[in-house]
Amino acid sequence: MDGIGTLRNSKETAILSDKIEVLKKHLEDFKVRIVLTAHPTQFYPGSVLGIITDLDKAIQNDDLLLIKKLLAQLGKTPFYKKSKPTPFDEAVSLIWYLENVFYHSIPKIYNYIQHNVYDGNPIDNEIIDLGFWPGGDRDGNPFVTTQITLDVAERLRQSILRSYYRDVRRLKRRFTFDGVQEILSRIEKRLYKHVVRSYSKVNFSQKILLEELENAREIIRNEHNSLFIEELNDFINKVRIFGFHFATLDIRQDSRVHHDAFTQIVDDLLASGDTTFPKNYHRLSDEEQVSILSLIKGNIDPSILTDEMSVKTIESIYALKTIQKRNGERGANRYIISNNQSALNVMQTFAMLNLCGFENGLPVDVIPLFETVEDLENASDVMRTLYTNNPYRYHLTKRKNKQTIMLGFSDGTKDGGYLMANWGIFKAKEALTKISREFDIDVIFFDGRGGPPARGGGKTHQFYASLGPTIEDKEIQLTIQGQTISSNFGTKDSSQFNLEQLLSSGIKNEVFTKDQLNDHHREIIQDLASTSYDTYVDFKNHPQFLSYLEKMSTLKYYSKTNIGSRPSKRSNSDTLDFSALRAIPFVGSWSQLKQNVPGFFGVGTALKKYEDAGRFDEIVEFYNASDFFKTLLENSMMSLTKSFFGLTAYMADDPVYGEFWKVIYTEYTTTKRLLLKLAGHTELMENHPVGKASIEIRESIVLPLLTIQQFALKQIQDLQKFEGNAKEIEVYEKMVMRSLFGNINASRNSA
Repeated sequence: MDGIGTLRNSKETAILSDKIEVLKKHLEDFKVRIVLTAHPTQFYPGSVLGIITDLDKAIQNDDLLLIKKLLAQLGKTPFYKKSKPTPFDEAVSLIWYLENVFYHSIPKIYNYIQHNVYDGNPIDNEIIDLGFWPGGDRDGNPFVTTQITLDVAERLRQSILRSYYRDVRRLKRRFTFDGVQEILSRIEKRLYKHVVRSYSKVNFSQKILLEELENAREIIRNEHNSLFIEELNDFINKVRIFGFHFATLDIRQDSRVHHDAFTQIVDDLLASGDTTFPKNYHRLSDEEQVSILSLIKGNIDPSILTDEMSVKTIESIYALKTIQKRNGERGANRYIISNNQSALNVMQTFAMLNLCGFENGLPVDVIPLFETVEDLENASDVMRTLYTNNPYRYHLTKRKNKQTIMLGFSDGTKDGGYLMANWGIFKAKEALTKISREFDIDVIFFDGRGGPPARGGGKTHQFYASLGPTIEDKEIQLTIQGQTISSNFGTKDSSQFNLEQLLSSGIKNEVFTKDQLNDHHREIIQDLASTSYDTYVDFKNHPQFLSYLEKMSTLKYYSKTNIGSRPSKRSNSDTLDFSALRAIPFVGSWSQLKQNVPGFFGVGTALKKYEDAGRFDEIVEFYNASDFFKTLLENSMMSLTKSFFGLTAYMADDPVYGEFWKVIYTEYTTTKRLLLKLAGHTELMENHPVGKASIEIRESIVLPLLTIQQFALKQIQDLQKFEGNAKEIEVYEKMVMRSLFGNINASRNSA
């Protein structure tokens, strides 16, 4: 907890290099926001989470008897869910982490910074923010309703007030002095009232609570020699950080859904005789529509709308207003547009928000999410159109001249392969930084990252520390998905450690080092990415690509596991459509096969091009000179380490898919050989012995499970050739699903 990447280490490095004032300045507006998402790889029931917490304590206390009993308890506690969780169930599961982990670890970090960097003086910056997607993420999830959004927001509010209530009761045991006891008793009563019942009228807020606490602090300081004041300061910091919202509930929807819903809204308004839109609106060009949308204002009544999705979209915006009134503005003030392709997509959302009667400006950040390789390339043009639109630019001045832009690693990798996705995002960030600085706007990048390297995970801390001065880095925002939540933030210590690593990576990049690519390096990585992209696209277009996933992997079983509330694909079609396929089951299916294609395919071919041309020494020089390039390829090495082709070697002789399997295996062996040559290693990850050992331990659990799974899949394939085997097939399908469960848990997003 005191090693490299911790705050103590960053503070001491700053003192030694005479940069403590620079560090102070940086922390005045630098933030880390982690956004908890309920993707279908996070499914530990609450009972299991409690056992893991107790197990952590027992291990620290070296209590072998209790450890043995807890492991036995874990073995007898069901992991399997008989029915799919609702989005509300997922929210309740993740709120467990807010109450039991983040409520304690985040203030601990904040207090350390306040005391050791700012000498105990107040900081006008929360430093760590929490975001929350279950209940607000509508993208492809028909089960997220307006009522669920409101219920989740209320649950968040009551959870934080309950935590405050417990703390105030503890404080009352310390502050038994005149003047202070009365204030705390008053607070205790109000908190209890709002925890027990959900009042429709809100007459209690973060502002009121902080005023009461500040009055108490003044009395303690002036009349009671500041006795126990540090305990009150700790509580005041919690109220500042978590407010009455605990975590900001983001709303998210797909641009294609928005477009259809908005088109119908315009038609319904025109049909009702409303003059908000011109009658020829649909025949106007995109540019003309953007101009009109920027000026739209109103207070639309959802009851006049004829389309169900239009009603749901408008109701979700009214829900956002309700949440802000109850939980404060930070309760829900971000609207994310996934699959964003144009400025029109953003302005349609902007107009819908403005049609819902917000007064005194729009207290919501409109956040485009760019995902595909093509959308990443067009992102800066989209933002230029928005920045040059006067009403939208005025809206940004009211939002402190900040524009958040989300970039999706998972779908980018699925679309363009590993190297192109990462390089495409890097270039998009550079272009978006440049255009934003041109308009005096602070751009904030929000990264949609999964756990494994194939979905933007892997060595996340090193990645952020390696970004250069050409990319804005005033905030680090990222999604925390699936098993990454329980593995990286499941206990107070692991949560504190990983949050400090993220904070320190931003500090390192800004305060201590700036890794910048030179022109030659840019030419090389562009060429590598292009070659890798072409190789991956050819592979993706192989006539057997989709049928291989469907017939030989666990793809179709993800939707049957009852892990998450969201369907495994965006469309209801019976045929497998690549564009509708979600990144998680896509990446997960490759990981269950132990082939991990999204984490390496195309990398070996790209490197071989330089080896064949006698230019491999240029790649070696680049690798040793650039932290960004090294981190990128080390993450690919991690994907290779988690691959094991011995599991599916029998497929080489398959009459249908044998040649296709050999294509994957050849790329794997080429990539592995050349990455080892590049790093000068004899084994993958030999310079990261702890990570390597962690993977080896997990493999001993995973491989027996996957051997059972492959056996069951093979039996299903053979039984399906003949009629009358339905009962036997059902048994083998259960084996596939149970091993799928176990492997998701044990492998922690292995691709």
